[in-house]
Amino acid sequence: MRALALGLTLLLLGGGAASAQTSAATEHPFLHELAGQVRPERMREDIEFMVGFGTRHTLSETQSETRGIGAARRWSARRFEQISADCGGCLEIVTPSDTVTGQRVPNPTEVVNVVAIQRGAGDPNRVIIISGHLDSRVSDVMDFTSDAPGANDDASGVATVFEAARVLSRHRFDATIVYAVLSGEEQGLLGGKILADYARAQGWFVEANLNNDIVGNSEGSNGVRDTTRVRVFSEGTKTVETEQQANQRRYNGGEVDSSSRNLSRFVDGIADRYLANFDVEMIYRTDRYGRGGDQVEMLRAGFPAVRISEGAEHYDRQHQDLRVENGVHYGDVIEGVDFDYLGQVARLNIVSLAALARAPAPPTGVTIAGAVRPDTTVRWQAVPGAAGYRVWWRSTTAPQWTHSRAFGPEATEAVLRGIVIDDYFFGVSAISADGYESPVVFPGPAGDFRAPAPAPAAATGG
Repeated sequence: MRALALGLTLLLLGGGAASAQTSAATEHPFLHELAGQVRPERMREDIEFMVGFGTRHTLSETQSETRGIGAARRWSARRFEQISADCGGCLEIVTPSDTVTGQRVPNPTEVVNVVAIQRGAGDPNRVIIISGHLDSRVSDVMDFTSDAPGANDDASGVATVFEAARVLSRHRFDATIVYAVLSGEEQGLLGGKILADYARAQGWFVEANLNNDIVGNSEGSNGVRDTTRVRVFSEGTKTVETEQQANQRRYNGGEVDSSSRNLSRFVDGIADRYLANFDVEMIYRTDRYGRGGDQVEMLRAGFPAVRISEGAEHYDRQHQDLRVENGVHYGDVIEGVDFDYLGQVARLNIVSLAALARAPAPPTGVTIAGAVRPDTTVRWQAVPGAAGYRVWWRSTTAPQWTHSRAFGPEATEAVLRGIVIDDYFFGVSAISADGYESPVVFPGPAGDFRAPAPAPAAATGG
């Protein structure tokens, strides 16, 4: 039956056009089921707890059980323990940390992440990460004593991480899913670097990081409410690109086809297929103009990562002392969170994580050839567990993959007759026996999902 299902899938894929890459050629009732399990009221409880710690500033109190970042971290660990108990101990909880000093950390301070790991059943070294940051701040980034509720920035992202863990931990996946609650974001993306360093130390193949930062507000600073869209930011060219790779990319293309950009296209396709009246707006930037989030440190490590943020930000509710001036209320309080909207963001994350974790790994070794020929040849390396592949192409000015052709499990090469290499961009995805599909991989280093190996340490004299 699985072979028959895949055969029907490949038949449907053959040579057709699509408005966006979707997670599969056929509908997956399981993903609809997951979306239906999201409970915004549960997320409200989590945010109320986080707001209740008064401040979660990175430099705040660590010994109290009721106030400060230390209490919030310990509560986060207990929250993961509760979720793990409900799934028979399926989560391994770790607390990667580092002692940091810097421009926004004047004295040596231990910065601690709280991370829950749900090991994959088939390919456990392939890792899909969802993250949000626990720390909060007010107008003065160095003020660690004033109340800083951080309801939306970023208790909303952390609540999304917990909700994803609650829903997905009840199921088994081929890849490992990591639920990461980070600290130190406001003091310089410290938690993101700690997570990236931990992933490298574990030897993980990080296929994707969905970083949720400011995801619970639906009313913009102009007073207009928009509950129908969320923004997904992604880098166009890789942070870790070498000068040689940049020269090749500038000549042959790839400026809008990094692994992170194709991850954002994948998430956009999920929204189109599985969410009602909720659209992903892809933003061709690493982050908002002049601003940053923890995904930046993942990109610096070479890992594919995107930032997910609400469609309409309200700047009176970000990085502000709690106050009222001229009748205007400032501060990041829970009244500014739209929980129905936040539920939609959680659904997008959960379905995307599940689709990624049940699909095969993205192909590696993708190359194209066809100069001065009427046909284009696409090659790739076989993916363990893949039951088929899909070769994609699109106009060089098209934002989404538009055309595709399917190939069987033994294929590692496709010749596209009459498709001239000069006129299109190309990519390959891998498909499981039950129709789950990886993100598209653009040829060469520009689109490769695997991080480059770290440079060897310089030798030291003795």
